[in-house]
Amino acid sequence: MNAVTERWGRWVVPYAAMWITLLVGGAIVVVLALMGAEVYDNVVDEAGLANLDRPALALSQDLRTPALDSAVTAFTNIGGGIGMPILASILTAWLTVVTRTWRPLILVAGAAAVSTTATTAGKKLFGRTRPDHADAVAPYETSPSFPSGHTLNSTVVIGVLVYLTCLHLQRTVARVALIAAGVIFVAAMGLSRVFLGHHWMTDVIAAWLLGLAWLGIVILAHRLFHMLRHRAHAGPAPTFDQPLSGKAGATDGTAAPGPAGGSSRSG
Repeated sequence: MNAVTERWGRWVVPYAAMWITLLVGGAIVVVLALMGAEVYDNVVDEAGLANLDRPALALSQDLRTPALDSAVTAFTNIGGGIGMPILASILTAWLTVVTRTWRPLILVAGAAAVSTTATTAGKKLFGRTRPDHADAVAPYETSPSFPSGHTLNSTVVIGVLVYLTCLHLQRTVARVALIAAGVIFVAAMGLSRVFLGHHWMTDVIAAWLLGLAWLGIVILAHRLFHMLRHRAHAGPAPTFDQPLSGKAGATDGTAAPGPAGGSSRSG
């Protein structure tokens, strides 16, 4: 009994936040995957096209003006094959310097590589046709439509960057503001694709779900990495409020001060 109690106190209680993160996060990933499968079914049987895609496209056409078309086109280019790599490289380089660790570079590059591969594979697998050019805003795109690459890659890259940055912010207001900004950017990127007639709404919804599911897996892997790397650490599990100590063998749960008011090694 004493042995069981000792193990419980060593492996469960100190890492309660970690276990909850893994369990809840895993459940969310599963739900997102199931929702993505439902969207796929709608695309295949044309239900999405009839019930959601065409009304969304019609609404977008009603809202278009020359000035708004130009502004949305400029914004959507940020999430393209040139804009997103540049933006991601700048933000990742900044975060790598600030946190003084290579983990932002590894996580962002790895996550982006998988999302890009998923986008390419999905387009080749489904071969879905985009909305007619007559219903779209120039410049037109001719690659397959499903899923939306701009939306998927933006969701993953911006999501990972927001997550890693939040680990180094102490003020709740700053974290909330950053997360809100990330959500608005990703949502706007997806909606811009529908507004311009470059994608169907179900292309974007599927990309959001797939991107969030992959983002969840990346975050879970990062948290699990910390748990295994510091399995001898007896202090509390790493959270936004309590990052891991930058000193090996620390047991008091305090974090070594780093840039941006957070741990220098929690990213």
